[in-house]
Amino acid sequence: MTGARVFFLITYVVLGLVGLFLAAAARDVGIAIFGWGLVLFGVLNAFNAIKVHFDEQEGH
Repeated sequence: MTGARVFFLITYVVLGLVGLFLAAAARDVGIAIFGWGLVLFGVLNAFNAIKVHFDEQEGH
């Protein structure tokens, strides 16, 4: 895994955790939706970074 991919993987995980804390502490619906959106964004992009890494190893 390249250094850039590791950096972005960690960034996506941190964004997902920030979104989770934001959604948990939300006092209104808008912030809760934004927090869950961050969680979804972070999780999907982290899995995509892992997928791209293994696709490159297979030679696709």
